[in-house]
Amino acid sequence: MKVKAVQTGDLSFEIDQFGHKYTVDTKKEFGGNDSGPSPKALLLGGLLGCSGMDIASILKKMRVEYDELSMTAEADSAKEHPMIYKDIHLQYFIKGRDDLDVEKIKRAVELSITKYCPVAAMLSKSTSINYSIYLNDRLIYGQ
Repeated sequence: MKVKAVQTGDLSFEIDQFGHKYTVDTKKEFGGNDSGPSPKALLLGGLLGCSGMDIASILKKMRVEYDELSMTAEADSAKEHPMIYKDIHLQYFIKGRDDLDVEKIKRAVELSITKYCPVAAMLSKSTSINYSIYLNDRLIYGQ
């Protein structure tokens, strides 16, 4: 994989990944212009995208037909440089019929985080990743 970055401002860069372009930057208080997400925040977005794709694919193979899948990620950072993420908590929100197979949903998320998502595998080398799962706003796993 090859990705290109070109500086476009004080601390901003335009990233080109296979023709998909986006800007990374940092907050004004850190010397940037806040013209795009920070590279570190993109890691969380990448984790959600990677895991979400896994779960959607696994649930389709399991024939679990849901209406909506959404996710959030929250992370605590170390206080000293390089200020890596210490703990990441993911929340998965599935909406659909009340009789969806809860065990299959739990298994799909578990497989994503522990086996299939390479972003989770890389991040888990330096931080803990835990998660909660909600079905129709009802907690079915986690805290």
